[in-house]
Amino acid sequence: MKSQWKQFLGVALCAAATGGSAQAAESAQSYPSKPIRIVVGFTAGGVADITARIVATKLAVNWKQQAVVDNRPGAGSVIGTGIVANAEPNGYTMLSVSAAHAIIPAVYSKLPFDSARDFAGVAVTATGPLLLIASSTVGVKSVKALIALATRRPGQLNFASAGVGSATHFAMEVFKNMAGIDIVHVPYKGIPEATTDTMTGRVQLFISPLINAMPRVKDGKVVALGVTTLFRSALLPDVPTIAEAGLPGYRAESWQGLLVPAKTPRPIVAKLHAEITRILQEPEARQRIAALGLVSPPTTPEEFDKFIRGEIATYQKIARAGNIRAE
Repeated sequence: MKSQWKQFLGVALCAAATGGSAQAAESAQSYPSKPIRIVVGFTAGGVADITARIVATKLAVNWKQQAVVDNRPGAGSVIGTGIVANAEPNGYTMLSVSAAHAIIPAVYSKLPFDSARDFAGVAVTATGPLLLIASSTVGVKSVKALIALATRRPGQLNFASAGVGSATHFAMEVFKNMAGIDIVHVPYKGIPEATTDTMTGRVQLFISPLINAMPRVKDGKVVALGVTTLFRSALLPDVPTIAEAGLPGYRAESWQGLLVPAKTPRPIVAKLHAEITRILQEPEARQRIAALGLVSPPTTPEEFDKFIRGEIATYQKIARAGNIRAE
């Protein structure tokens, strides 16, 4: 009797699994049949927003379905991320993320989601350097001069970020720690606001996405001190890396990507990945992303998932070392 029951159970489970796989495949074939929403946990104008709009515009054309970008800023992207974590896992709600997605588990003790477990990677949309800028009112022209000034005036300089737990926040925290200086953090709701207040001198320093800072560099409102990667940017070839300009070994990278809820059927994830990767490799998209000072490296969903897990571990170490908490 037991052997008959085991045999029956095995057949039933096999049938259920086969049925589930067939249902997922059928769902992927008919996908998409309604509008797609890409949630961005930041205000409009940042790189996570811009890359989401590049993808949404082309998806709408190629798939003949409406694709909208929904900005839900707040709490370092926690609000927008929570919306997607609770969305139905059917491929119609995506999340455009930056490095903040891997940072928030390090700075919030309680989150309504797990940044790794509750999401599945679709594609990396862009990677590249950030830019350390100083308000022209500060009077420094180099990384070495900034470190010397901050050393003489501990706690008297401040820096903007796109919010506690944002990539722009942690990039400066790493800078502070490596340089051994004390600079006060002033968090904002988004990158455009932080850029504007650095330009006007309300705050003095900001590690900004290139696209937001470059117009202010060109009009002399801010001074470009260094890029955060180990290589210079083609958009600002005369601006040194922070590592070569006075802080050897410094490195921080901007990255953006698209996620879906973890239980989204794999055939749908695969369909999204294939189409979005194709879009990002089209000449028009490549040019628009290059204009941001970024590139779009082809990455599988599995590679993106592994990368995020590694980033979470790295940022948790940084947060512990600096005693950084959002609460």
